[in-house]
Amino acid sequence: MTKPLNATRLPDALMNVSTWHNQVLQWLERLYTSPRLYQWSLSNPLTRWITKRRTQQIFDLMSGFVYSQVLLGCVRLDLFKMLHHRPLDLQQISLQTQVPEQALQRLLLSAVSLGLLEHRSQHRFGLGALGVPLAMHSGIGAMVEHNHLLYQDMQDPLAFLNNAWQGSMAEYWPYAHDAQAADRATQDKFSRYSDLMASSQEFVVQEILSSYYFEEHRCVLDVGAGKGRFASELAMHAKHLKLKLFDLPPVLELAKANFQSKGLLDRLSLCPGNFLHDPLPQGADLVTLVRVAHDHPDEVVQQLLQKIHDALPVGGTLLLAEPMAQSPSRGMDGAAQTDAYFHFYLLAMGAGRLRTPEELMRMMSEAGFGSIEQVPNNMPIHAQILLGRKHKCLP
Repeated sequence: MTKPLNATRLPDALMNVSTWHNQVLQWLERLYTSPRLYQWSLSNPLTRWITKRRTQQIFDLMSGFVYSQVLLGCVRLDLFKMLHHRPLDLQQISLQTQVPEQALQRLLLSAVSLGLLEHRSQHRFGLGALGVPLAMHSGIGAMVEHNHLLYQDMQDPLAFLNNAWQGSMAEYWPYAHDAQAADRATQDKFSRYSDLMASSQEFVVQEILSSYYFEEHRCVLDVGAGKGRFASELAMHAKHLKLKLFDLPPVLELAKANFQSKGLLDRLSLCPGNFLHDPLPQGADLVTLVRVAHDHPDEVVQQLLQKIHDALPVGGTLLLAEPMAQSPSRGMDGAAQTDAYFHFYLLAMGAGRLRTPEELMRMMSEAGFGSIEQVPNNMPIHAQILLGRKHKCLP
């Protein structure tokens, strides 16, 4: 049985600190609920901004669904690409989208308030600062559209918690909640989710390529390679590398076509299989695991890490990259807000979960890896990167 995460007993000194800390927090909680304190904080110039900020944060939590639907509406009307070419006024946008002006105006003004669009001269609308990335990167729009499945599943959050893995998102990712589903899935399902993975992986790929030096390696095995988006970008980035791709046979056919279209087929070896019950191929000195571990439960991830360790030569390296949870020791900051999204996305998707870097590093250590470290990267919201080495076994 898996040991609970909180099963380790804390030293008495730490227990005393924790108790003292909880008492302070309870006192502050009672203080915050005081109507007199609320009125005083609004009247005091030094504290007024804190109260206003917290009020806005609560309103944003309540209104978040509307914000996401405004974004989805803009994506479905293709407004970002439309306005990327030139600013347009309400009538011109209405003619192109076939949406009545009176209703369309609400969408456009809401998008302006969210920073997606902005007012331009002559009553026209143009791209806002947050709309530019959506016009330039199709993968963002693809994920916005895809998230509609998550919103459907979570219309009733309590019903969702009692019936996780049974909604639209689970149907979209059959392999993530049913170990045998991959063998039954049709080709169109492989193509559908492989396309989404490839289009949404751009930022993760750039984080890895800009943060890790691949010159010391000669052959890379990418496990769960999908259409080969990461592997093909890596092949162009490090031209000395040989690439091995491990994934389900229908998925590797898509990857083969991708490599062929880029003239990279001569550096590619396809290794079809299912890591749930097949061994991994040997011969690579670097194994990459990109956005795979968080799709699966702990026992599957632990088994996979062990298989990777077994497949590597002594001195070989594992590179694991995916979104990771905020470490409790770091406290709560803006980055921690993304945890809420990933926790529920992965729950709706299947049996996987969001893990902290420390949890993954511990699992890597249990699989036999040493010299485990976290590689600093510029945009952890897209992915964080962990490295582990296979050391020589001691007699």
